Amino acid sequence: MILQSGAGPIRSSTYLPAAPDTVLWGRLPCAADAPALTVDPGTEVTFDTVSHEGILEDQGRDPVAFFGDHGVTEVLEDAVAIARSDLPRTFGVDGPHVVSRPVRVAGAEPGDLLAMTVLQTLPRAPYGVISNRHGRGALPGEYPLDGATFSAFATVSEDGTHGQLPLRPGGEERVSFPLAPFLGVMGVALPGADRPHSVPPGPHGGNIDINLLTVGATLYLPVQVPGALAYVGDPHFAQGGGEVSLTAMEAPLRATVRLDVVPREEAVRRFGELAGPLAETAEHLVPTGLDEDLDVAVQNCVRAAIALLAAAYGMDRSLAYAYLSAATDFEISQVVDVVKGVHAKIRKSDFA
Repeated sequence: MILQSGAGPIRSSTYLPAAPDTVLWGRLPCAADAPALTVDPGTEVTFDTVSHEGILEDQGRDPVAFFGDHGVTEVLEDAVAIARSDLPRTFGVDGPHVVSRPVRVAGAEPGDLLAMTVLQTLPRAPYGVISNRHGRGALPGEYPLDGATFSAFATVSEDGTHGQLPLRPGGEERVSFPLAPFLGVMGVALPGADRPHSVPPGPHGGNIDINLLTVGATLYLPVQVPGALAYVGDPHFAQGGGEVSLTAMEAPLRATVRLDVVPREEAVRRFGELAGPLAETAEHLVPTGLDEDLDVAVQNCVRAAIALLAAAYGMDRSLAYAYLSAATDFEISQVVDVVKGVHAKIRKSDFA
């Protein structure tokens, strides 16, 4: 099933379609960007998102032809419009991601946290793409094997629960893996008039690629500018920890996200002083660590986890360090976005 813009189920009355005038391509919003929408805290916003895979220059910048080569007879009209648009973007300089223009949340101020809770993720197409390119990924210089872009076309099972890839090009045998849709890009704007590159994540969130941010999860981000100016993009159907080849199963989603503001005093009481993104699921608190050096990213994540346990539960820091060693999994978010990411899964039930 294809969910074209404006068609099919749209959960929220506050809806932001994907179109050349409602997205950025390769850059993230900054403080100077006018909001596409202004909402009150607690508002649910439904975003149509478009994957960059299938529309990039090294894939022909023609999604009709690219997906047609894989037997697809209907593609998203908004993906075609974006590919054919004159959106400002320099291939090889700007990032690949298609990102929504920002949503201003009334009353959000620096020092507060913006809470972005994922309420629904509807696949907009029954297929996706997994790519390796640009000498990037975990094995640059080794893959792609022919030195060019390698894009694997992945399909969705008839029941919509699994992705499928052939074992060999053109073969009938397939490997099947569970789908867990999420948004790779969730963020707030940075100060100033320069739009940040879409690839490296940071304290603002952005391209954090945390595969735990499925339906029901919340991402807390330190507000950087008045109104927060929230945005989303980089939709995934599935991603393994690390995202080692460069992209995961990239595919378009219709995602509904609730935008809440946590005032500074409450934020500090609940979580301490957050220097960067913090996620929460039904089972886990998920502090993060970011750095170009993976070892340093791990260290930053451990520091963030210790500080979180001290603030949230009043735990002695040395005992918190011991607890983390005994009971908490530290997982790689991604190793391919220039700034690498690590996240910890602290079980909330351990502190019940």
